Amino acid sequence: MTIPHMNPKTQPLPLTPGTEIPDPGAIDHLETGQDWIRYTASCLAGADLAYGQGTDDALEEAERLVFAVLHWDPDWPSGHLSGRLLPGERRAIATLIARRIREQRPLAYLVREAYFFGLRLHVDERVLIPRSPIGELLDQHFEPWIQSHEVHRILDFGTGSGALAVGCALAFPDAEVDAIDRSPAALEVAAINRDRYGLGPRMRLLCSDGFQALAGCRYDLIVANPPYVDPRGLEDLPPEFTCEPPSALAAGPHGLDVIETLLAGATAHLAPQGTLVLEVGGALWALEERWPEIGWSWPELASGRRDVLVVTRPVLEAAGF
Repeated sequence: MTIPHMNPKTQPLPLTPGTEIPDPGAIDHLETGQDWIRYTASCLAGADLAYGQGTDDALEEAERLVFAVLHWDPDWPSGHLSGRLLPGERRAIATLIARRIREQRPLAYLVREAYFFGLRLHVDERVLIPRSPIGELLDQHFEPWIQSHEVHRILDFGTGSGALAVGCALAFPDAEVDAIDRSPAALEVAAINRDRYGLGPRMRLLCSDGFQALAGCRYDLIVANPPYVDPRGLEDLPPEFTCEPPSALAAGPHGLDVIETLLAGATAHLAPQGTLVLEVGGALWALEERWPEIGWSWPELASGRRDVLVVTRPVLEAAGF
């Protein structure tokens, strides 16, 4: 890579071979963490990138990228950003910027890490990057729809990375949590995150196609972020989203295949007054067209969208499920 002319008294920072970033000569003038966040955000904003997989825009992604390289926690006081970075740290950041732009892969896969409502989780290409708005409700312990003291058994249906299962286990420390997924590879990732938070046997991992492995099991709370993308939605996905496991996204011609399985089986696995919290995302309109008379509850989310529904077993039974 050609380095632009620089002051002969300044030694250019050697980069990893193959690194290509906008204005590479500028990095020799970047010293602090804050400098690098600003520069990284500019590089990302000027590239053809998509967000929404754990970060919302170029600035938030820049912060996560720099923090990942430096092993910083986003919750640390901002004063540490004024510290000067070592040459190796600067090279690593520059290389990661180049990879993010060139490969158009999600940052979470590049750094093998994602944050989800205060949880620091391992992620890789075996699982969907956790970002479910169910996390907003989990932060509130799902109140007022359920009472914490009434929750003793929880199921995370289609756990993927285990994000919701881990979050539920921490939010309800007296409850037992089952986490199921049809992908053995996904369960390997969930096991990493279960062990990271020391949840041991309280968070049970089961390979299951639908409810198949749960005969006789009933739960006070079922949470689920199932696949719900229809074929048209799959065609419109930007490159970053096509890196995620197709089985974690695709859900038949109307996006309802897994949701229908879940609704049909939920009553048999909910306690008498149990509650289902279900992310439906882009399948909202198909769901309401298919089942227009059911009394879904739609919690208010920060996005203002109706992405998550809450429904109890009595309501499901009254609807014929």
